[in-house]
Parts: sequence; structure tokens; C-alpha cells
Amino acid sequence: MLSQRLTVSLLVIVLTLLLLGCDRQQQSAPPPIPEVTTMTVQPQQLLLTTELPGRTSAYLIAEIRPQINGIIQKRLFTEGSDVKTGQVLYQIDPAPFQASLDSAKAALAKSEANRHAVWLTAERSKTLLAKNAVSQQDYDDKEAALKQSEADIEYCKAAVDTARINLGYTRVTAPISGRIGKSSVTDGALVTAYQALALATIQQLDPIYVDVPQSTTELLRLKRRLEDGRLNRDGENQNQVKLILQNGTEYRREGTFLFRDVTVDPSTGSVVLRLVFPNPEGLLLPGMFVRAVVEEGINDQAILIPQQAVSRDPKGNPTALIVGAGEKAQQRGLALDRAIGDKWLVSSGLASGDRVIVEGMQKIRPGVSVKVVPLGSMGKADSEPGNSAQPAGKSN
Repeated sequence: MLSQRLTVSLLVIVLTLLLLGCDRQQQSAPPPIPEVTTMTVQPQQLLLTTELPGRTSAYLIAEIRPQINGIIQKRLFTEGSDVKTGQVLYQIDPAPFQASLDSAKAALAKSEANRHAVWLTAERSKTLLAKNAVSQQDYDDKEAALKQSEADIEYCKAAVDTARINLGYTRVTAPISGRIGKSSVTDGALVTAYQALALATIQQLDPIYVDVPQSTTELLRLKRRLEDGRLNRDGENQNQVKLILQNGTEYRREGTFLFRDVTVDPSTGSVVLRLVFPNPEGLLLPGMFVRAVVEEGINDQAILIPQQAVSRDPKGNPTALIVGAGEKAQQRGLALDRAIGDKWLVSSGLASGDRVIVEGMQKIRPGVSVKVVPLGSMGKADSEPGNSAQPAGKSN
């Protein structure tokens, strides 16, 4: 029994010594090198765009008003329909204007008939004056009567033209083609010339305008980028604009940039950009809220990195970790331009060939050694060049 107890005690002592030795070996072993995944910075050509909110407005607007006084006999259009230039919209009672035209024509005929008699009298007076058979005063009176008769004819012609014009105004026609709204008068209504209330309104919707405000801050920043050479204009497509509708879908037709207003709105500090879009289906209506995607230019050396690779220092400045010399992590301060999809466009702080750490940043700090592995394969071999970011192409 004593020997058994001694044997058990010796086994316990040996096991304890072995365990203590293992713990010391583990404590003395160096910690494993943290693994990270990276992407290699590769500048690429990138089309930069700006998304601006705006509203649609009709290409042409015509308010229909009468040019004479009268009674509406008939409305000759359907409210909400499309009308053509010159189409008759309202018929005003033409009877009094037809009578005025007939009266003016009769007065003209009377004046022309009277002129012939006055002309004959003047010619005879002229012959008698040559023979001293009449006085000079009598001849002058006859010439004056002839000129007055000719003036009466011109006056009557003008009266005929006025009466004909007024008769034509009894047919109220469409000055432009477009969609007409509701009528403010009905048959039998009394209207007056150039009244304040429009009879109806026509709006041309194809094409249609889109007016979007742009802040002067963005305008000056864009100008500076172009002057610094960071952007260049795409000559073929620089005036092409895309449109996003209120439900988030993209309008399938591209528009054109027309002009930028020269006056800054003092209340908003912005200028208005006017765009025009084809609208053959009538999908766009005046007053709709839309977002226009305006092309700024092309950045030939754009650097894009995933948003997850960017962090903030205590002051809020953006930073990124890269794998530098000796496979050690280094911190870089960044200047960010904008977010493009799930990436940041970097203005400064990175250069071509830099290896930006994308995953594993939580386990490291600047100055520590790291092990680079391919994306999605922690613990495997180093990343290959094919693991760098792909060109983003066009972005909104």
C-alpha cells in the first residue's frame, strides 16, 4: 500500500511539472502575425456626375384670351385633349362683326364712286384755268376736294381691314400645338377683349423643360477642377443628361443641357440649369419632381477604394491603413471627394501601387507587421495582383 501511494504521488508530481513546462513554452512563444486582405490602388478613368433635384415645366405655354367683345357661341375642343396650331377653339357670335364689315365695304364703294365725279370736276377746272375761264381759287378748291376724296377712300379701306380682322377674331384659334386644359367659360358666356381671365391654357409637353438648381459652391468647385486638369470634358457627351423619376426609376430617354442661368438666387445661393427632354409618350407632366444626373467630366486618374477601408481619427479626418515597407501597417490621411456606390473617390493621400487594407483592420495598429492574404481566404497564401479593385465604370 505504501509503495502504491508513492507511485501515485510521483505521477502527480511528474504531470504537474509537464503542465508547467507547457505553459512556459506557450508564454514564451511569439504571438501570431495578424492576417489582412488588401487591394492594390490602380487609377482608372471615371465619369463623374452630379445628381440634382428639379422640377419639370412646359416647353411652351399659351393662355387663350379673346381679342374682341362678344358672346361665346360654341366651344369647339375637348378639355384635356391635344390641339394643333390654328385649330378653332371657340366661336364668338360673328353677326355684328359681319355687319360692320359689310358697312365698311359699302362706305368704301361710295367713296370710290364719289372720287370719280370729283376727279372729272378737277380735270375740267384745270382745262378752264389754262384758258383763264375760272379763277385760281376755284381750281384749288377742286384739287382739295379730289385729295379729300382720295383720303376718304384710304380711310374706308382701313375700316374694311379692321372690320375683317375683327370678324376673324370671332374664331379663337390655338397659337401653339399642345395639350389644352379645362375651359373657364361655357357656351353663351360674355367675354371681353384681352380680359384677365384666360379662356383656357395650352401647354406644349414634347419636348419638356427640367429646371434644376445648382449651388454656387459646387459651380466654383467644378470650375476649379477643370482648371486644375483633374477633370476634362467629354466633347461628344458633355451635354447629355439622364433623369430619375420620383419613384426611383430612370427615364429611358436622355436629355440635353441647354444653358446655365447668369443670375444667382440670393435666397438659396444657387443658379438654375435648364435641361430639355423628349417626351413623346407624355410621361413627364409640368410640376413633377425629378432628379437630373448631370455629367461633370472625366477623371482620368480616379482612385476608388471600398468604404470599409476608410476610418476616422479622433478629429473626424478620414484615414486608411496600407501595407508599407517591411510588410508593416502604415496610416495615411485621406482627402475624399464623394461616395460612388460602395466606394470612396479619393482626392489625395494614396498613389498608384499602394496596398490598402480592406479586412483585418480591427486586429492591427500602425507599425505592426502583417501578413497579406487574398480576399476571402484568411490564413492562405499572399494575395495575387488580380485581387485589386476593378474599374468602376460610369457612376451616378
